[in-house]
Amino acid sequence: MSKIVVALGGNALGNSPEEQLKLVQQTAASLVGLISKGHQVVISHGNGPQVGTINLAMNYAAEHGQSPAFPFPECGAMSQSYIGYHLQQSLQNELSKNNLTKEVVTLVTQVEVDPNDPAFSNPTKPIGSFYDKTTAEKIAKEKGYVFVEDAGRGYRRVVASPLPKEIVEFKSINHLIEANTLVIAGGGGGVPVVKEHGNYKGVPAVIDKDKSSALLAGKIAADQLIILTAVDYVYVNYGKENQLALTETNSQQLKEYIKENQFSKGSMLPKVEACLNFLDENPSGIALITSLENLDEALAGKIGTRINK
Repeated sequence: MSKIVVALGGNALGNSPEEQLKLVQQTAASLVGLISKGHQVVISHGNGPQVGTINLAMNYAAEHGQSPAFPFPECGAMSQSYIGYHLQQSLQNELSKNNLTKEVVTLVTQVEVDPNDPAFSNPTKPIGSFYDKTTAEKIAKEKGYVFVEDAGRGYRRVVASPLPKEIVEFKSINHLIEANTLVIAGGGGGVPVVKEHGNYKGVPAVIDKDKSSALLAGKIAADQLIILTAVDYVYVNYGKENQLALTETNSQQLKEYIKENQFSKGSMLPKVEACLNFLDENPSGIALITSLENLDEALAGKIGTRINK
């Protein structure tokens, strides 16, 4: 039996509640397949598009006098519960279909960050929808948001992405895992908090979910970290005529590719870095990056990028 942390990409969960639920239902079958083979699974997920949508909706309602303004950390907590609800329900249904008895719980998770992290003066984490340049400039002027071009797909808002230091609810997560509960935790990288005078306080940022997942995987001594996104492989020379899909690779080779700027900062780079962090913590582990849609094929070894130390 292996202990596996599976990180679902927020961008791979669709653009609407209906689309997300459909995709999550498909993914639940693959995840329960892992559980049926005796593996212990812990699930995390991204929330970039979802928290952006929630934040925009809350801002719109506040501007039109329909509700009070909601700070960004609160929107992050909402996205954890919203995505977790879909995952929880789909997994419960799939477990029942396979006659498996297992509790499923979503734990709203806080992750401590350093208030002096340089990320706060250099926002890089994309959230929300993609916009054309004109629309992005208009919103930036009205809201004071920062937008960047994201891998040729359009412009997205960016916020600070500080490194995760500690998982506040780690003991609770570990107790649940030891009680054979299927845990969904660290959604969206966790709600970022800092400690002031011994008390936790939420801050407007998005912690990279893959790096939080790697931190969690290391702390629970996971055997494998699986990062699911919108593409089947990690590529070098992405989008070019000499594009190459990586099937088997290692930490040293990936570090060389990082030096060559092969991976986009807003998408693939943090996933690769998270895998390197995990393998540093657990050199005997294996990391896998592949698509949410084709998880079954990846688990069968047919597709995906496998990384070892």
